Amino acid sequence: MPCYEFPPLGGGGSRVVDGLSRQLVDDGHEVDVVTMGFRGLPGHDVVDGVNVHRVPCVRLKEHHCTMPEAAAYLFAAMPRIKRLVARRSYDINHTHFILPDGFNAFRLEKSIGLPYVITAHGSDVPGYNPHRVRLAHWLLAPAWRRVTRGASMLVCPSRSIADLVNRQDPALATTEIPYGFEVGRYRTDVPRRKRILVVTRMLERKGVQYLLQAVSDLSLEHELHIVGDGPWLAPLRKMAAGIENTIVFHGWLDNRSEELTSLYESSEIFVLPSEAENFPVSLMEAMSAGLAIVTTRGTGCEEVVGSTGVLVGPKNPSEIRAALTDLTGNPDRCRDLGDAARARLGSEFGWPSVARRYVRVFQRCLAERPGRSA
Repeated sequence: MPCYEFPPLGGGGSRVVDGLSRQLVDDGHEVDVVTMGFRGLPGHDVVDGVNVHRVPCVRLKEHHCTMPEAAAYLFAAMPRIKRLVARRSYDINHTHFILPDGFNAFRLEKSIGLPYVITAHGSDVPGYNPHRVRLAHWLLAPAWRRVTRGASMLVCPSRSIADLVNRQDPALATTEIPYGFEVGRYRTDVPRRKRILVVTRMLERKGVQYLLQAVSDLSLEHELHIVGDGPWLAPLRKMAAGIENTIVFHGWLDNRSEELTSLYESSEIFVLPSEAENFPVSLMEAMSAGLAIVTTRGTGCEEVVGSTGVLVGPKNPSEIRAALTDLTGNPDRCRDLGDAARARLGSEFGWPSVARRYVRVFQRCLAERPGRSA
């Protein structure tokens, strides 16, 4: 299971690799993860039965990977992958992210015939994040086509990502499997404070600027806590400086830290006003914690929360303002929405059912290849 990001590195995609690999091991499979090294992390580790192989890389930040850093990882990862393949008999290569890891999956399939399934995570699909990676996708378009066409199956966590993939190449073999989550991860018996929480990377498309516009002319008793780092953080801080409500920027927090856990468990409302999303893990975290959620319709966000959240239009401060005005004055409604969201998470996105769906895809891909069996 190659993926350039694995906890503590990365965002939602890395946490999906973590959760899925653990569940597959619990179900009796053997999983080797190949990922980026980082200062202080061991080169080889066993995490709840998952063999994690970290290759030496030059990476400066835990939450962000540049294109040169990703390219260096690709060159460093291939020798490690070849050594593993020489020692072990793998049934399938489940690669995460079409770019960068799909390059090595394609090369490995061509050299030894190991079939690969790829899970797309958003930024690796053209059109998903035009503010940051449009040029990269244009330059790498031929390689993107070869990697996706060589995959036995391309897994899309949401309909919105599947639509973007099929817009690039309608002939690609795709299927939809949502992200999974550990349902009981957060406590729901912690007293709630008058607090609105945002947890996301600070990118323009995440829409935090529209939330700040929405609260700029509201008199809130609730504090606004913003967690995350990224290139859009400085402009957001500048916007917040002129707003009278209490706004706290925490910067990047480790997903498993006590501080972030406390914020989830004690907040009342969660907001993710993104204009484009795949299947955001932060929403599932908020659902697990039983928060009332405000997020955007017509995106992968709506596919996660369904009818259990308050949906607003992308780039629409007035609708965000109306939603917050309603929820901040109605703690009973917040509690009801949080209970409904937690119930939806348990019924739709538990890791055991998600992992079984992946195994069925693996089995089908193997059965369709001559000379191989599931």
